[in-house]
Amino acid sequence: MTRHVAVVGAGPAGLGAAAGALRAGAVVTLIDSAERPGGQYHRIPSDAYAVADPVLRHPRCDWWPESTVWSIERRDEGVPRVHVLRGEPDADGRERLALDPDALVLAPGAHDRVLPFPGWDLPGVYTAGAAQALAKGEGVAVGGSVLIAGSGPFLLPVAASVLAAGSSVRAVLEAGAATALARGWTRRPWELAPHTARAAELAGYAALLARHRVPYRTGRAVIEARGDGRVEEAVTARLRPDWSVVPGTEKAIAVDALCVSHGFTPQLELPVAAGCALRDGAFVAVDAGQRTTVPGVCAAGEITGIAGAQAARTEGLLAGWTAGGGAPDDPAAVRTRRRRDQARAYAARLAAAHPIGAAWPGWLRPGTVVCRCEETTYGALLDAAGDPVRDSAHAVRLATRAGLGPCQARICGPTVAELTKTGNPHNRPIAQPVRLGELARPPIETTDRKGNAR
Repeated sequence: MTRHVAVVGAGPAGLGAAAGALRAGAVVTLIDSAERPGGQYHRIPSDAYAVADPVLRHPRCDWWPESTVWSIERRDEGVPRVHVLRGEPDADGRERLALDPDALVLAPGAHDRVLPFPGWDLPGVYTAGAAQALAKGEGVAVGGSVLIAGSGPFLLPVAASVLAAGSSVRAVLEAGAATALARGWTRRPWELAPHTARAAELAGYAALLARHRVPYRTGRAVIEARGDGRVEEAVTARLRPDWSVVPGTEKAIAVDALCVSHGFTPQLELPVAAGCALRDGAFVAVDAGQRTTVPGVCAAGEITGIAGAQAARTEGLLAGWTAGGGAPDDPAAVRTRRRRDQARAYAARLAAAHPIGAAWPGWLRPGTVVCRCEETTYGALLDAAGDPVRDSAHAVRLATRAGLGPCQARICGPTVAELTKTGNPHNRPIAQPVRLGELARPPIETTDRKGNAR
């Protein structure tokens, strides 16, 4: 009997999973909330998604764009049920459907993580991913004079995209100290041999910055944004290895846009809802075949570890092959597992080279907004967390409204949890916003892969 595999997410991991499941002989339903496939990495200003074409054109693949998975329903037996709303996110009359696949691959990707600082809620302050999306997807420059800051190699392709859109980049600031970067990247250098393409890519970005005379500085961060109605200048400072500010090193830089990223936060709402166990409380735990602890559910991409687009696609290929019933000893699967293991080693190196310093909350002031949706301040969070009456994460959230706004803690959740020492910010049974009318509408309880009622 042909297996039906549902794949949630159509970025590199999801497209890889669909390809792997198709190779195994399965039929595939590929679901993504975006209008076009490719995710952040393959975002381009046209419909020519060459990376997706072989998957989307396959006769056993059904592509569901603009389809939001808003809940995963656990069941006593069988694979969890997938609840989907099909249609434009803000449109009325979205179809409410439910899929009962034979296997499920979760590949929802990750969000930019931005550590808050005074003024980060000013207009003109962007996440690095948002700036790149505007530049790559729409050809829109976020500003004329742009500063890019944060931590991690993602800052470099963002700078390249911003330059290509016509902006002038004042500098790229890496918060990590040069010594920490060197330790992370040069430890056991022979392990980098399989990643020569990555090294060449980074060298290309470095050459591009040099041609545009864009300085790249380590051990320095943006600790404040200032402006009247929108960002007009960024205050930077040198950091100690723990990311505390070195007094007297503050410097103001005139900008009209600021792009910030401190790594990524995996989108764990759906895996947590499905009951998947987490590794170190931060990533989905998977076995050699990308299986999670929930029978019939595999995971791939950033939710299992941050390692980049190519690693995500490799994990996706393996997850899809497993979900589709492919033999684990197949030679192609063995090669894919080997590449996956190399990618995991790279992810560990990446995490070691770009850790977030524990002293970063020293940048904050009592009036600094932490949850932008509800305008919850750092001072209010500390007061609520220190109140003995509010002895749970739920009580702190109710008292401050932190994480209860439209984004449902996707931006502030990990930060609030870290600052208040409270629980898992990803435990949300309703993973995406749903109208009450959509919940009240009688659903199509079970569908086949074409979206037709059985």
